[in-house]
Amino acid sequence: MQYLLIYLGCINLAGAIAVVLDKRRAKRGAWRVPERTLFAFCVLGGCPGVYFAMRAVRHKTLHKRFMLGIPAIFILQIAIMLLIYYKMYGGFHL
Repeated sequence: MQYLLIYLGCINLAGAIAVVLDKRRAKRGAWRVPERTLFAFCVLGGCPGVYFAMRAVRHKTLHKRFMLGIPAIFILQIAIMLLIYYKMYGGFHL
């Protein structure tokens, strides 16, 4: 569990850094971080970091693909984790 939390922290930080770098490069007209890369960070578990960085630096916030896609990926990931938990432990016990 500890390694999972470290991994998620690192992937979220890397995703957030990628968003900030892309914003800086966009302002300068330099080579950009591909959109696929930003979505890859999300698929790998970095949705919160990417999303909050986008909101913080106001980058890609007018792109519906990002503003709807990233939360959708995150919700799907949570649903999958809950399903796995349910299957492994035979339900939810309060």
